[in-house]
Amino acid sequence: MSTGELDVVGVGNAIVDVVARTGDEFLAHHGLIKGAMRLIDETEADALYKAMAPAQETSGGSAANTIAGVASLGGKPAYIGRVRRDQLGEIFCHDLRAIGVHLAVPAASSGPPTARCLILVTPDGERTLNTYLGACVDLSPEDIDEALIGRAKITYLEGYLWDRPRAKEAFLRAARVASAAGRQVALSLSDSFCVDRHRESFLELVSHHVDILFANETEIKSLYQTDSFETAAQCARSQTGLAVLTRGARGSVLISGSEQIEVAAEPLSRVVDTTGAGDLYAAGVLFGMTHGHSLGESGRRGAIAAAEVIGHYGARPETQLAELTRRTLRPPAP
Repeated sequence: MSTGELDVVGVGNAIVDVVARTGDEFLAHHGLIKGAMRLIDETEADALYKAMAPAQETSGGSAANTIAGVASLGGKPAYIGRVRRDQLGEIFCHDLRAIGVHLAVPAASSGPPTARCLILVTPDGERTLNTYLGACVDLSPEDIDEALIGRAKITYLEGYLWDRPRAKEAFLRAARVASAAGRQVALSLSDSFCVDRHRESFLELVSHHVDILFANETEIKSLYQTDSFETAAQCARSQTGLAVLTRGARGSVLISGSEQIEVAAEPLSRVVDTTGAGDLYAAGVLFGMTHGHSLGESGRRGAIAAAEVIGHYGARPETQLAELTRRTLRPPAP
């Protein structure tokens, strides 16, 4: 890859998504809570995989999905994450390289197998996630390429990484390197359960290291321990340069200083699978910001990208987002 400037470098859990359709009775039989995300061990991952219907396997992980979205929009992204040199690891690396993403960390030849998320999608589009973290949590500070971070306009960090000490150290190193290089640091809160586990350290992180905060309504209310979205939004306004808050069908709100932009959700004929909606929304916003677009224009790109991924199974766009956004944003003919 050239040594020129990058738009976004993502740091996250490198996971292969295994997506299968299922019914509510399958969830009940296996004692799964619909719509929840839980961590499982390798033994349970193998057993659940065998019980699932035929599945689609694609590279995933929250930050990796966002980086794939940036590439689809025409951006120049890179990704830092750890996989094992096994079948799923090869799928992960191939999927990202094939769309032009630079991968900074070579696959490991030993250790736990590549992480996978077993995603069960019910007919209403709701997804139930069962995640085996495997190799991805072995990400270490040594995996952070300082030169690569310094070339990126924005370093995008995935909140899920905050669970393991060495991965947390890698996370903080990336943030410090980006800040020292005069670049921006973005954080996705990732999941309300993640926020509940790490609230105090997340609050400190947002206050001292984060320029751009991404969260959905549940996550931001959990962070600030309030039942009011408006109260949580005002807290975020005071703590970070830009808060990007999604509200599902109610659209999104982008808050920077005295500026507050509301962006409507894109119209949809049907919801097929909500997996990756927030990740792709972040991709649109990050692409817009790194290409000189306003907050409103960036939010609109995020809404378009999120609507595309909701309309089919899987967390990666099936339509080239650069062309889709051009068509959708094209001014009407006089």
